[in-house]
Amino acid sequence: MTKFVLALAATLTLQAQSLQLPGRVTDPQGRPVPLARVTLADLALARTDHAGIFTFRGVPAGTYTLTAESPGFVPVSRQITFPAIASTADLQFTALTSKTQSLVITSKILEPGIDLRNAETFNKTLFTRDDQVLNLLNAGINAGQHEGGGKSLEIRRFGFNLDHGGVNGGLKVLLDGVQQNQGTQGHGQGYLGGLKAMSPELVQEVTMINGPFSPEYGDFSGLGVVHIRQRESLPDQFTTRLQGGSFNTGRAFLAFSPDALKTDAYMAYEGSYTDGPFQSPGRYRRDNVNTNYTRQLSPNEKAGLRFIFGRNNFYSSGQLPLDLVDSGQLDRFGGLDNTAGGRAKLGTLSGYYSKAFHNGDTLRADAFLSRSLFDLYSNFTFYLNDPINGDAFQQHDSRLQEGANTQYMHPHKVGHVQANFTAGANLHDNQINVGLYPRDGRNPTGVTTRANARVTNEAGYAQEAVTLFNGRLILGAGLRFDNFRYAISHEGTLSAARWQGKANAAFTPSKKIPLTLHANYGRGINSADARGVVQRPDSPRLATTDFYQAGASTNFNRIALSADVFLIDHSNEQVYIPDDGSSEFKGPTRAYGFEVKSSVELTHHLTLNTGLTKVANAFYKGGPNRTYVVSAPHFVANAALTLAPWHKWSGSLRMRAINHYRLDDTDPSIVATGHTIIDLGLARQLTKRTELNLAFDNLTNRNYYETQNYFESRTTPTAPII
Repeated sequence: MTKFVLALAATLTLQAQSLQLPGRVTDPQGRPVPLARVTLADLALARTDHAGIFTFRGVPAGTYTLTAESPGFVPVSRQITFPAIASTADLQFTALTSKTQSLVITSKILEPGIDLRNAETFNKTLFTRDDQVLNLLNAGINAGQHEGGGKSLEIRRFGFNLDHGGVNGGLKVLLDGVQQNQGTQGHGQGYLGGLKAMSPELVQEVTMINGPFSPEYGDFSGLGVVHIRQRESLPDQFTTRLQGGSFNTGRAFLAFSPDALKTDAYMAYEGSYTDGPFQSPGRYRRDNVNTNYTRQLSPNEKAGLRFIFGRNNFYSSGQLPLDLVDSGQLDRFGGLDNTAGGRAKLGTLSGYYSKAFHNGDTLRADAFLSRSLFDLYSNFTFYLNDPINGDAFQQHDSRLQEGANTQYMHPHKVGHVQANFTAGANLHDNQINVGLYPRDGRNPTGVTTRANARVTNEAGYAQEAVTLFNGRLILGAGLRFDNFRYAISHEGTLSAARWQGKANAAFTPSKKIPLTLHANYGRGINSADARGVVQRPDSPRLATTDFYQAGASTNFNRIALSADVFLIDHSNEQVYIPDDGSSEFKGPTRAYGFEVKSSVELTHHLTLNTGLTKVANAFYKGGPNRTYVVSAPHFVANAALTLAPWHKWSGSLRMRAINHYRLDDTDPSIVATGHTIIDLGLARQLTKRTELNLAFDNLTNRNYYETQNYFESRTTPTAPII
């Protein structure tokens, strides 16, 4: 069903006296860098707008150092003299930081292993669900829901079903360095429900790493990393964004960002509600509060605090037996249990610190404390197992998390060769009360299983990168070590540890030909549920993912292309154990295939971006007969036609598609249906401070299901098993 959303965004900027010095900040390709931080010695601070332009007001005459900083770039500086300088004070970033050496800048493609989307991508999109963030990445990720938007995403990638992001390799998602994947969770290993507390207007950039190629990231990183970084301030002092749409959809975003020297800060609130298209209204309500305070201690040193609070309540139509939908006995927006749904609360306090030294070294450190409460009310099989009371159940998770990360980067030379050494450490500790209960309505009627669990993960890593032949060859190698401790009250403590190696190379045969060859290897890990580890001590406690990737990329004028082939070996797949809600490992698997991405600048205002991921095969290794990995598509495609500001208009036409995929490892006729979905977004600048946005989700009104599973159920105590 097509969903229509309208938003009116107003930004109020407190203006001062006329400008004295304009300037513009651009990236190495000459494109504007929005929200770059520009300082004029210790006298003044400015932020670039969406066109990369900044201005200073009322600066006394003199000679000053002008410095520009932005995430992902090495800071640049220049000397200027007031008022003798002719007209402008432009700055251009010339190098990427070693940590993000292969980022895609806006729509360009530099390397098949890493992508980046900046704030503009998210500012022009009307969000009502967190999976839309991943849909914008064009990264071969198929994300879906089966609870109307309120529950954690379900992730499928490279031919593997990752459930809620933490099994079969995993997709690691971080928000400002805070891991969002929750292990030993009430509803699945690696649960990503914390993303509900994120407001898209606050996103600064999203970095996507295609595999476990960076030693900075450990658990759940086997099939990639999505690192979302939020802003430290907003471009306007007051921002109001109001949305209204079909299905009783409403949303408000309110923010205040003070204009203060040496300080970046904001306070923001997001509230939203929608019933969705369901016959039993979804009543999906979110309330998010997000604050940040960053203090510039010196030109090269800063520290800050963040606080995020999110509340999420919803009802859902839950599982729908497709046998009944296909026969016309049940509407595709109907339901069988109107008490299904969930509620969650999450609060995270984090602090961060960074310092750049005169020799080029950089120190970064952050820490966080998080508290969450979660209850999910589900009903998968209705009356299959208990014809009298029914099979409805409640999953509960009450969690306290603490974590810390440190990283030190040291550029140096090995003889005459430029090199960069990076080392760091991570700590993540979880104390969890987790349980599974039968229920009547939303009231528990007993205890199926309950446990107090603790999972602690300590890690250290190091990486060295060298640049040879005048920048034509870049070689890197890294090593990471993770140690896990699993504990269940009154059942003891067990541990597991694993080394993970990383290596990469990028070679440009000739500076005259815009072609670069790439090769990446990484070993990633994903942990097991603590309940399964303690109850089945002889089973594996960590699964490994060996990811091999080779490809080429080119940037030629307005055309950028990237292609690669990949091979993925899992030591174990993870399967769900319904008796206690935990999971266990089974059999090694392999997948292989290819990816192709392109970016074409059709005009200065119109860009076409495409991506295609094709898995040739995914199967269990060994055994007399081949058994296939199921429950994930083997074809994922994305495309976006984006209009940059043109006569005050901007917008995008976006497509995402997946193929039919197997749901049974022995019967190839049992498949989930594929789909092709098209979304349209338009924006019109009405005045300098007011913008109108229109969004049409599922523009062509395609009938489709985001998540499909294959199992038996009984819809009434006397109904047949279907």
